[in-house]
Amino acid sequence: MKQVLLTGANGFIGQVLVRMLKDKGCRVTALLRKEYKGAWDDALYGDIRTPLSFPELPSCDTVFHLAGKAHALSEHAGEEDEYHTVNTQGTRHVLELAKKMGATRFIYFSSIKAMGEIGHNDNETSPCNPKTPYGISKYEAEQLVLFAGYVSHPVVIRPTMVYGPGAKGYLPQLIRFIQKGIFPPLSPSLTNKRSMVHVNDLVQAAILAAEDQAASGQVFIVSDGKQYSTYDIYAAINQALGKKLPGWSLPQSVLCVAARIGDGIGRLRGRRFLFDSDVLHKMTGSAWYDTSKSMKELGFTPQWDLPSALPEILEGMKP
Repeated sequence: MKQVLLTGANGFIGQVLVRMLKDKGCRVTALLRKEYKGAWDDALYGDIRTPLSFPELPSCDTVFHLAGKAHALSEHAGEEDEYHTVNTQGTRHVLELAKKMGATRFIYFSSIKAMGEIGHNDNETSPCNPKTPYGISKYEAEQLVLFAGYVSHPVVIRPTMVYGPGAKGYLPQLIRFIQKGIFPPLSPSLTNKRSMVHVNDLVQAAILAAEDQAASGQVFIVSDGKQYSTYDIYAAINQALGKKLPGWSLPQSVLCVAARIGDGIGRLRGRRFLFDSDVLHKMTGSAWYDTSKSMKELGFTPQWDLPSALPEILEGMKP
């Protein structure tokens, strides 16, 4: 692996991947929608929603495809079509470009949502039953990568919830609420399970999958090998912040009522409220997976867990 094309290079995961590829001596070309400064060597500018054509193309042996429309509740008409256009058709366009560039390896960063909304120790052999437009679009993209025949070494990576400095979404939002003292005290009886992975470990697993010939045609779920309840996460954040855990907790029934109110507010204003049913599901639902395949077959060994990563995450959130 010497010449790499990377989509989504300017994103949270992409920037880490660029750094690790450069450390390995790879020459990295970023495919971007618009001009953006980064550590890559070259850049191509194009929108994956349309077929990609360039007057000149650099040589390339490996493509890491990260770009896509991230998971969110629908906020406007046409959202479902946009998921398909960006995540499914966009992946087809990147596959076509990879073939033009002579790439043999294609590593696709999919999503655990391609399997469905809930995981209970599922693994790569578990049936996929995506329910949301986002999950469906990612699953359809996986099928293109694995079975459409564009490259000889296709691999699908399904990350669990990704954490690390600079991450967006549920975890930093939770941290901010706890910092401000506005997050409701959770009960230790909240024993749901969630799989997570540090961004550095996720990127390392993807690089291993690109380099290992036996990984060709395979799907790998990636996590740090641990399961966290929301209370575990809540307690770890409080400890990292130096906050004492409250001596009382809020009943889950109250949280359910608050989530329904948040749903209503979101519908009225046309965009999500800061606390709604989706956030509640992330707090109380389970999504945990058996990720032993990536460890056994790729030789992947996670170096991080959430408690050890929190100090760095908190430092990165400082204004």
